[in-house]
Amino acid sequence: MSLRLPISIKGVIVHHDKVLLLKNERNEWELPGGRLEENETPEECVLREIAEETALICTTTGLIDTWVYTVAKGKQVFIVTYLCHILLPDSDSLRISDEHLEGNWFSILECQRLPMPDGYKDSILRALLF
Repeated sequence: MSLRLPISIKGVIVHHDKVLLLKNERNEWELPGGRLEENETPEECVLREIAEETALICTTTGLIDTWVYTVAKGKQVFIVTYLCHILLPDSDSLRISDEHLEGNWFSILECQRLPMPDGYKDSILRALLF
Protein backbone atom coordinates (compact mmCIF):
# COMPACT_ATOMS: atom_id res chain seq x y z
CA MET A 1 0.00 0.00 0.00
CA SER A 2 1.36 3.41 -0.92
CA LEU A 3 1.05 6.47 1.25
CA ARG A 4 -0.69 9.46 -0.35
CA LEU A 5 -0.80 12.75 1.46
CA PRO A 6 -2.29 16.13 0.61
CA ILE A 7 0.40 18.67 -0.28
CA SER A 8 0.50 22.18 1.19
CA ILE A 9 2.98 24.76 -0.09
CA LYS A 10 3.90 27.47 2.45
CA GLY A 11 5.90 30.69 2.29
CA VAL A 12 8.30 32.13 4.86
CA ILE A 13 7.97 35.85 4.09
CA VAL A 14 10.82 37.77 5.69
CA HIS A 15 10.44 41.55 5.68
CA HIS A 16 12.45 43.97 7.87
CA ASP A 17 13.68 41.01 9.98
CA LYS A 18 10.14 39.85 10.72
CA VAL A 19 8.11 36.86 9.49
CA LEU A 20 4.43 36.95 8.53
CA LEU A 21 2.23 34.42 10.33
CA LEU A 22 -1.51 33.80 10.10
CA LYS A 23 -3.74 32.41 12.85
CA ASN A 24 -5.94 29.50 11.75
CA GLU A 25 -9.24 28.13 13.09
CA ARG A 26 -7.33 25.80 15.47
CA ASN A 27 -5.90 28.97 17.10
CA GLU A 28 -2.42 28.06 15.85
CA TRP A 29 -0.10 30.33 13.93
CA GLU A 30 1.01 29.17 10.51
CA LEU A 31 2.81 30.29 7.41
CA PRO A 32 0.70 31.59 4.51
CA GLY A 33 0.09 29.09 1.72
CA GLY A 34 -2.14 26.22 0.79
CA ARG A 35 -3.01 23.30 -1.43
CA LEU A 36 -1.22 22.61 -4.67
CA GLU A 37 -3.69 22.69 -7.57
CA GLU A 38 -3.60 20.58 -10.72
CA ASN A 39 -1.11 21.81 -13.36
CA GLU A 40 0.44 24.27 -10.91
CA THR A 41 4.10 24.37 -9.84
CA PRO A 42 4.88 24.64 -6.12
CA GLU A 43 6.29 28.13 -6.72
CA GLU A 44 3.12 29.25 -8.53
CA CYS A 45 1.03 27.77 -5.72
CA VAL A 46 2.76 29.58 -2.88
CA LEU A 47 2.67 32.93 -4.69
CA ARG A 48 -1.03 32.50 -5.55
CA GLU A 49 -1.94 31.47 -2.00
CA ILE A 50 0.01 34.36 -0.46
CA ALA A 51 -1.80 36.83 -2.74
CA GLU A 52 -5.19 35.29 -1.91
CA GLU A 53 -4.60 35.19 1.85
CA THR A 54 -2.74 38.48 2.36
CA ALA A 55 -3.06 40.65 -0.80
CA LEU A 56 0.77 40.71 -0.97
CA ILE A 57 2.62 40.05 -4.22
CA CYS A 58 5.81 38.11 -3.56
CA THR A 59 8.63 36.27 -5.25
CA THR A 60 10.28 33.02 -4.16
CA THR A 61 14.02 32.77 -3.72
CA GLY A 62 14.40 29.12 -2.85
CA LEU A 63 13.13 25.91 -1.34
CA ILE A 64 13.66 25.85 2.42
CA ASP A 65 12.34 22.53 3.67
CA THR A 66 9.88 19.65 3.36
CA TRP A 67 8.25 17.74 6.20
CA VAL A 68 5.13 15.81 7.20
CA TYR A 69 2.71 17.43 9.64
CA THR A 70 0.24 15.36 11.65
CA VAL A 71 -2.78 17.66 11.90
CA ALA A 72 -4.83 15.12 13.88
CA LYS A 73 -4.73 11.38 14.44
CA GLY A 74 -4.82 9.74 11.01
CA LYS A 75 -4.58 13.09 9.15
CA GLN A 76 -1.21 14.12 7.76
CA VAL A 77 -0.13 16.76 5.25
CA PHE A 78 3.13 16.98 3.28
CA ILE A 79 4.45 20.52 3.81
CA VAL A 80 6.83 22.30 1.44
CA THR A 81 8.24 25.68 2.48
CA TYR A 82 9.77 28.41 0.30
CA LEU A 83 11.57 31.60 1.20
CA CYS A 84 9.56 34.56 -0.14
CA HIS A 85 10.04 38.31 -0.38
CA ILE A 86 7.44 41.05 -0.89
CA LEU A 87 7.37 42.80 -4.26
CA LEU A 88 4.09 44.76 -3.96
CA PRO A 89 2.61 46.49 -2.01
CA ASP A 90 4.51 47.03 1.24
CA SER A 91 3.93 45.12 4.48
CA ASP A 92 1.64 47.90 5.77
CA SER A 93 -0.86 46.95 3.05
CA LEU A 94 -1.44 43.50 4.53
CA ARG A 95 -5.09 42.36 4.23
CA ILE A 96 -5.94 39.01 5.79
CA SER A 97 -8.61 36.94 4.01
CA ASP A 98 -11.47 35.29 5.88
CA GLU A 99 -9.54 31.98 5.79
CA HIS A 100 -7.66 33.13 8.89
CA LEU A 101 -8.54 34.82 12.18
CA GLU A 102 -5.65 37.30 12.08
CA GLY A 103 -2.17 37.95 10.77
CA ASN A 104 0.89 39.67 12.14
CA TRP A 105 4.63 40.15 11.70
CA PHE A 106 6.86 38.49 14.31
CA SER A 107 10.57 38.49 15.04
CA ILE A 108 12.39 35.18 14.63
CA LEU A 109 12.60 34.86 18.43
CA GLU A 110 8.87 35.57 18.87
CA CYS A 111 8.05 32.89 16.28
CA GLN A 112 9.75 30.24 18.38
CA ARG A 113 7.45 31.01 21.34
CA LEU A 114 4.12 30.98 19.48
CA PRO A 115 1.70 28.04 19.33
CA MET A 116 2.50 26.49 15.94
CA PRO A 117 3.89 23.22 14.60
CA ASP A 118 7.61 22.68 15.14
CA GLY A 119 8.08 22.16 11.40
CA TYR A 120 7.09 25.78 10.76
CA LYS A 121 9.49 26.95 13.45
CA ASP A 122 12.28 24.89 11.85
CA SER A 123 11.50 26.35 8.41
CA ILE A 124 11.65 29.87 9.81
CA LEU A 125 15.06 29.19 11.37
CA ARG A 126 16.29 27.61 8.11
CA ALA A 127 15.20 30.75 6.26
CA LEU A 128 17.92 32.61 8.18
CA LEU A 129 20.54 30.47 6.40
CA PHE A 130 19.54 31.77 2.96
